[in-house]
Amino acid sequence: MGIIIIIKLLFSAILVLHSNLFLQSTAEPIEDKQALLDFIANVNHTRNLNWDSRLSVCSNWTGVTCNHDNSRVIAVRLPAIGFRGRIPTNTLSRLSELQILSLRSNGLNGPFPSDLLKLGNLIGLHLQFNAFQGPLPLDFPVWENLSVLNLSNNGFDGNIPFSISNLTHLTVLDLSNNSLSGNIPEFNIPTLQLLDLSNNNLTGFVPQSLSRFPSYAFLGNNISFLNSSSPILSPTPKKHSSKFTKPAILGIVIGSSVLAFVAIALLLIFTNRNRKEDNSMSPASKNKKKEKSTKRMASEDRTGRITFFEGCNLVFDLEDLLRASAEVLGKGTFGTTYKAALEDATTVAVKRLKDVIAGKREFEQQMEIVGNIRHENVAPLRAYYYSKDEKLMVYDYYNQGSVSSLLHGILFLIIF
Repeated sequence: MGIIIIIKLLFSAILVLHSNLFLQSTAEPIEDKQALLDFIANVNHTRNLNWDSRLSVCSNWTGVTCNHDNSRVIAVRLPAIGFRGRIPTNTLSRLSELQILSLRSNGLNGPFPSDLLKLGNLIGLHLQFNAFQGPLPLDFPVWENLSVLNLSNNGFDGNIPFSISNLTHLTVLDLSNNSLSGNIPEFNIPTLQLLDLSNNNLTGFVPQSLSRFPSYAFLGNNISFLNSSSPILSPTPKKHSSKFTKPAILGIVIGSSVLAFVAIALLLIFTNRNRKEDNSMSPASKNKKKEKSTKRMASEDRTGRITFFEGCNLVFDLEDLLRASAEVLGKGTFGTTYKAALEDATTVAVKRLKDVIAGKREFEQQMEIVGNIRHENVAPLRAYYYSKDEKLMVYDYYNQGSVSSLLHGILFLIIF
């Protein structure tokens, strides 16, 4: 009898454990999801989003990131979606755990959205390249964790409020290309590393607390310098501990290299086959095909956009990539790979293909094949871009160090 009772208790415990695991795996931030649905339903936009109430906001919605247990939304990145008009009130402000909000490169207008001042956990706010206007808030809240504030390329006017000095953890402040006027207030923010107040209507002198920034941070204003400004020292990058072992990194790199080689080889095969077909055609057919191809290519150049694969939470356009700070990671037979750091702190690896001549349809077919490959040692293709002059492949960026040093290090161990 005692054994039966113990077995029943164990069985009950297992059921409770599985129920808890199931609930965790299917957790949804219901209130945050509804806030986002209210936002998208009340703002005009030209680009369709896969924000379906039947789908998981944390796993499937473009531009949305949740915390580790999917209980709250912590990041919304929606650049270049084609938003028009004002940000609807009482929508985004309900995302009380939101840390990153990026609505850059849209057509949002009106005064500074005061609702956003309620988001006390913000780390990054990116509203650049919109059409906001009017004065900045006189009283900025004490955003204790705010690190990046980018309001550049809008129509803000009036004075720069002194209350910005309340943002004591600010590292980036960009108010360039607005219509701000008056004197620059004294900011005593020791953490501030990047400042851009250029191309406004500011007057007076550069405050002593900001004299450490270079002169180009104040260009396009009527400002005088009391002392010569000293250059900004680049902050020392933090070292991140590697989460992968060397063999795993090598597996990912080698798998990705083989995958890229196969994809480009297939493109070259298609191209070669098309050339043979062209050679077997009559001159009249060639001229007709060339005329159609020219028309199609012109259309592609006008409408070319970055194509993202399903399940990818990245959202950016070609202009964002061109504005990103780029670092060459390596050069190969089929092109050059860059590390691209976007303005919203997203980092990706971009392979810029060269000497690949292919039509849009053939290129897309090969990208679909590559994009559907899923393997633990193969970096998944996240997006691609096609135009007559540019062909790009976008991958996740891995920061585990130099592949060359890893390869040579392992080879050294094998030899010795």
